[in-house]
Amino acid sequence: MVDVAALLANCRAADLQIATAESCTGGMVAAALTDIPGSSATFERGFVTYTNQAKIEMLGVSSATLEAVGAVSEEVAGEMALGALANSSAKLAVSITGIAGPGGSDFKPEGRVCFGIATSDGCRTETIEFGALGRENVREAARNHALALLFKASCAN
Repeated sequence: MVDVAALLANCRAADLQIATAESCTGGMVAAALTDIPGSSATFERGFVTYTNQAKIEMLGVSSATLEAVGAVSEEVAGEMALGALANSSAKLAVSITGIAGPGGSDFKPEGRVCFGIATSDGCRTETIEFGALGRENVREAARNHALALLFKASCAN
């Protein structure tokens, strides 16, 4: 797992505040960040948007996007990350939407998680297929990947 204290130190040095937009992880990234004393200097806020309605209301995700591609998609992950920036004073945001399990479908299997990482320069998205590791393990893997994305972004500044 990423050294979260180092991530926060990088963000402090770059004057970056972080926002999170989480669905399948239910706030696990925000919890990992706020476990570190002094994180309030860097962690601005977190959005837990588990339902589609919450994604629309809190982050401005388009209902048309949700209808067209579904919540577990890079398109929605991108809109979530950009929405977290737009609805906070953060300069760096990460989003997570996925299928932690159990279950899934032929089109969206268990363990598929989409991520967005956004700054004022734009947004990048990606999908990771963690596989059917079980709900707890998929959620932990998604949290760790999101923290790694934040760390990489914090080093780029």
